[in-house]
Amino acid sequence: MVDESLPEPSLPPCPACGSVYTYEMGALYVCPECAHEWSQTAVVSSDDADTGSVVITDSNGTPLADGDTVTVIKDLKIKGTSLVVKVGTKVKNIRLVDGDHDIDCKIDGIGAMKLKSEFVRKV
Repeated sequence: MVDESLPEPSLPPCPACGSVYTYEMGALYVCPECAHEWSQTAVVSSDDADTGSVVITDSNGTPLADGDTVTVIKDLKIKGTSLVVKVGTKVKNIRLVDGDHDIDCKIDGIGAMKLKSEFVRKV
């Protein structure tokens, strides 16, 4: 017998726990069972499809990994301050995270930042 109370599988299952109860919240998918959030536009490679790993790419489509060094490709104004991250700024030892801003890093002279991968290029 099929349980008709389950939602249609139009949304992808949670990559962390496999729950079918995912829902959309803005540009993210959210799992109500484990609170995992992931981007709707994230690309899942065919090699990682069984593990649920998300591949984060830079502005040129090159895959990024934890510990990579990237270069900023556009002047980025920092909200709430008069500081600007200039084009060509090298950012070492990045850390990839889930969410809208998918890179955590430290920038010399500024401090801890979150960046979007679309504004960086792998060195």
